[in-house]
Amino acid sequence: MTEGTQRNDQVDPRVVQLAQDCLDLAREGRTEELAAYVDAGVPVDLTDANGNTVLMLAAYHGHAGTVRALAQRGADPNRLNDRGQSPLAGAVFKAEDTVVAALLEAGADPDLGQPSARVTAEMFHRGDLFG
Repeated sequence: MTEGTQRNDQVDPRVVQLAQDCLDLAREGRTEELAAYVDAGVPVDLTDANGNTVLMLAAYHGHAGTVRALAQRGADPNRLNDRGQSPLAGAVFKAEDTVVAALLEAGADPDLGQPSARVTAEMFHRGDLFG
């Protein structure tokens, strides 16, 4: 470092608040607002402290429209969280069939994660979800 410069390792609290707001929008299924933030530059695969993407949060909370909007903007339907769970397995676990369909349309792989969505479906006697 040269004289007169400072190192700033702290994240701007406004950025942290914006990220938290976007995570909340995903949980709440507020598709238009979340899509506007993504369109303005918020990362489409924004994650929380546990590696859950906005798409995973939307899926887990049953918001198929939000899942579709994020997928259309390039969100990765196969991104696993820090526990190795997939958005698709979460949707299967929560019995969110419309979300399962939206994720499959977006290219979600039923064999990814631990447990995978396919294994989760079998545990809940829902093998019909994946043929």
